[in-house]
Amino acid sequence: MDAKISSNSSMDSNKYNLYNYYYYSLKKISLFLFPIAGILIFITYLSSTSPKSLLTPQLFQCPSFSHHNETAKLWAPKDELSDALRKASMPNKTVIIAVVNKAYVEGKNMLDLFLEGFWAGEGTRELVSHLMIVAVDQTAYERCLFRGLHCYRLITDGVDFMGEKVFMSDDFIKMMWSRTLLLRDILKKGYNFIFTDTDVIWLRNPFKVLTTNKTRDFDIQFSTDAFNGNSSSLHNSINTGFYFVRSNNKTISLFDKWYGLKDNSTGLKEQDVLQNMIWKGVLGDLGIKARYLDTRFFSGFCQVSRDIRSVVTVHANCCRFIKAKVADLKRVLRDWAIFKVTPANDTKIFRWSPHMDCIKSWQINVGNNNKT
Repeated sequence: MDAKISSNSSMDSNKYNLYNYYYYSLKKISLFLFPIAGILIFITYLSSTSPKSLLTPQLFQCPSFSHHNETAKLWAPKDELSDALRKASMPNKTVIIAVVNKAYVEGKNMLDLFLEGFWAGEGTRELVSHLMIVAVDQTAYERCLFRGLHCYRLITDGVDFMGEKVFMSDDFIKMMWSRTLLLRDILKKGYNFIFTDTDVIWLRNPFKVLTTNKTRDFDIQFSTDAFNGNSSSLHNSINTGFYFVRSNNKTISLFDKWYGLKDNSTGLKEQDVLQNMIWKGVLGDLGIKARYLDTRFFSGFCQVSRDIRSVVTVHANCCRFIKAKVADLKRVLRDWAIFKVTPANDTKIFRWSPHMDCIKSWQINVGNNNKT
């Protein structure tokens, strides 16, 4: 009887030991398999959400020429000009373009004065949202961004545009041609534009004059240094510091021909080249309908408008050096502020302050000038 009980106890002990053996073996196996299962589930999930399965042979292939198109597409450079234009554009694909460099944004600078004009003008504040500043150096670009404007960084290899470019200097001419090339590219992207120098103060909204029922058919409208009384006369002296161009095949062809003469026009600024082209009949040859703007509305220091009730813009043309332009344009804004608070009956005798600094700028020797 005791032997039988002992035998049964031994069998129970063996079963218990066998159970423990299988239990711990399965536990060890599960500890090994669960992480692997987790990794497989994770890879399967990524494969289902990725355009290319992670388990396909391509995963293990080295880059080759067969993948060139896909790589090029992935790393294609962003079209920053199109992006800047889109952000600044009016619904009808029209933008306002101005170009600045370091000399125009430092200290008591031209850019700030230019923007002050939009603030002080009548119906001009909202136009700043359609202004794209083209910066030709990094300092100007950073200042533009700081002002919260629409900014585009124009990079021209091998040319330093940072300092002041005195009227008709070699660097001045190079910068003008660089500007012309950019404006051609803007037309090719389908955008109309007003180009404006930053030494143009906007006192009223020019679109109310440039885009009326009577003027909307013009392909291009030029400001003038001296208006001869006939808005269709080819003998008006154009000024490319302010003009309005509509994008179409005719104006694109004009800019192509214009820029194409750059290398054969040594010593001439781009405005002189275009003026000569106009005198030779290029506008008629291309079927371009042009208008030359009356200085009564689009005034300048070359030919001053006496009708302040009609003036739209004031351009510090016929002037050298930024310092002189800033000084005299400040006088323009002070005169404008006085006009706005002057009773209507008294404005008949209004006179602009003399542009003394700009007059004196022609007496300064460029070589000795302190360009500040």
